Amino acid sequence: MLDTQDRGRVRLLTLNRADALNAFNEALYDAAAQALIDAAADPEVAVVVLTGAGRAFCAGTDLVEMGARNPGGGGVEPGVHGFAGMIDQMDSFPKPFIVAVNGLAVGVGATMLGFADLAFISSGARLRCPFSSLGVAPEAASSYTFPRLLGRQQAMWTLLSSEWVSAEEAERMGLVWKVCPPEELLDTTMVHAQKLAALPVSSLVESKALITCGWHDGVAAARERENAAFSRLLGAAANVEAIAAFMEKRPADFTGL
Repeated sequence: MLDTQDRGRVRLLTLNRADALNAFNEALYDAAAQALIDAAADPEVAVVVLTGAGRAFCAGTDLVEMGARNPGGGGVEPGVHGFAGMIDQMDSFPKPFIVAVNGLAVGVGATMLGFADLAFISSGARLRCPFSSLGVAPEAASSYTFPRLLGRQQAMWTLLSSEWVSAEEAERMGLVWKVCPPEELLDTTMVHAQKLAALPVSSLVESKALITCGWHDGVAAARERENAAFSRLLGAAANVEAIAAFMEKRPADFTGL
């Protein structure tokens, strides 16, 4: 589900639910959060790189589990950390956090880029923030991070439209740093990670803290607002129709709502 490999002082984390396009369920949220906690505490780890196995980076939150959270859906056993705990760890992670987007990135697979200190992407990858098409609202503090990374209008379109964003568009907008040929993505990412890892961890940690000073308060406030919006929308008519359409493999129809 989550593979861990140390390459010198770089810890490589690989999302590995390939059968579900690396979509996050509660177990994977827990595993990712714990992996970041462990890496933060490990003095032998200077940098963390996150990527995905197979043709996807991350297809977002598992919609089967999302449907189970709706009234009558049967419920979901909450994890130890869950979605919120994983975002907590990404936001507070003290060392360089690098993301290598190897394939499609949807929902949290895209919004987590707001917490990446460096993001690399395969030229064949695409991003999508499908919140409106699911009848919900932005999450993972993307309502705060995206306008600051992309500018207001780019963020508006990306978060409201549910349209796909190409790797080249993501680079142009500032959501990722570099586009790489698919066969070179991980090697290029690791070269940069190893360069950082060769430097003093104390300097990396202090420098990152200075650069992100003031950022965390904005993230916390945005997450509080997003959670309230999500609570209002989850299980409402538009969200129920979106999940039903997904399960029935048909287009959603919001015209009567």
